[in-house]
Amino acid sequence: MDRLSSLGLLASRVLLSGIFLYSGAGKLFAFAQTQAYMAKMGMHMTGLFLVLAILFELAGGLSVLLGYYPRLGAMALILFLVPTTLVFHRDFSVAGQAAHFAKNLAIMGGLFAIVGAGSGEFSLSGRRKTGDGKNRDILNNSD
Repeated sequence: MDRLSSLGLLASRVLLSGIFLYSGAGKLFAFAQTQAYMAKMGMHMTGLFLVLAILFELAGGLSVLLGYYPRLGAMALILFLVPTTLVFHRDFSVAGQAAHFAKNLAIMGGLFAIVGAGSGEFSLSGRRKTGDGKNRDILNNSD
């Protein structure tokens, strides 16, 4: 992978992870308010789902940001976004919900690109030297 591609992947990872880290931290510091909003949306077991949402957003966001198993982190964030999008952004009669739905689809597209391309050379442990002296991606063993 050339240097420009790796820089592009780094920029993508920083920008994609930012929304999840910000959102996860926001939920953590406004736990009761977020839980009340989830209950208003008709969710049950809001405490459990809120803790899971925080864990997915923070762990997945850090994984993507740092390039530490970014494919796994991106897949976790995709798995988080699918039900989140369907539960919270399905009522297009409410102002802005269609835009939020489309935004989440676009974010999923970026995450799928990370799943496909990996982290590039600028990551914590997404790449390592092999016996032949080449860098290999840990998860798919490709250049």
